[in-house]
Amino acid sequence: MSEQRRLIFSIVQFLNRELSSNDNSHSEDAKESLEVASQCLQTAFCLSQEDTHLGVSKTLEEIFSDATQGEPLRKAGTPSEEDRNEADKMKGEGNELMRSENFEKAIEMYSKAIELDSSNQVFYCNRAAAHSKLNNHYAAIEDCKRAIDMDPKYGKAYGRMGLAYSSVDRHKEAVECFEEALKLEPDNESYKTNLDLAKEKSAAPVAARPPFPAGMMGGGPGGMDLNGLLGNPALMNMATSMLSDPNMQNMMGQLMSGGMSSGNNMEGLLQAGQRLAEQMQTSNPDLVDQLRRQMGQGGDGEQGQGGDGQSEDQPPPGTS
Repeated sequence: MSEQRRLIFSIVQFLNRELSSNDNSHSEDAKESLEVASQCLQTAFCLSQEDTHLGVSKTLEEIFSDATQGEPLRKAGTPSEEDRNEADKMKGEGNELMRSENFEKAIEMYSKAIELDSSNQVFYCNRAAAHSKLNNHYAAIEDCKRAIDMDPKYGKAYGRMGLAYSSVDRHKEAVECFEEALKLEPDNESYKTNLDLAKEKSAAPVAARPPFPAGMMGGGPGGMDLNGLLGNPALMNMATSMLSDPNMQNMMGQLMSGGMSSGNNMEGLLQAGQRLAEQMQTSNPDLVDQLRRQMGQGGDGEQGQGGDGQSEDQPPPGTS
């Protein structure tokens, strides 16, 4: 149990370093989500700023980097012809569901296709489009990265990842994605338009976020009522339920084993925190809003726009 608490303590420290960074790489909404994730982890594992005895000599980023140094990405096995054909059929059904705007079912179909053939980058890119339609933008980013891992010259994956980054106000990353997409598809007008928008937003000033109060492990402005959090049965039940979920346990296991490395270890760790926050938002949005208000942040942050309104997310017939 103590090793598990040390791991969680290191994750909380990592999240709080991201929250207090001054490089403007995260939007206010993204920081708010990270803050909620940090506080829920502290609550679920009964951690506080007093638990400095759980600290380790290296940061989580350093541990993760050392553990994955020189480790190549694992390649998926070659599917049978039967599985490949069935996966293509599932992908086609997913595309039809996208056209009828049944995005949750589309995700199910693309996921089934991936189970049968995890070597096809198109399935991940299409699932990313469905995630974006449901505002699960960090899940979309992860799927785009998986597609690019398989095919570094997959322009559409860079374009969709750029839209997802734009939607969470990470415009610097969006610019990089659209620039990469244009290198691969220089005549794509949608990428050009979205690149211009991302550059414009990236250059705009970002309001400074107030620093954390001294001694708090990520408390919001005005301080965090940790006792109030610990006494909130709904929050405790949600945190316990999420951390007992097999998918969440698998994500934690991947963190410990280095399996989430995708060429950028720090990015993998951050996205794990963002997935935790997104799952919390999906499972109980009212409780998350209540927690945000309790932290003094409110729940009315401006949402990212995700591009210029064009239908880039929709898989075009015959291409994806």
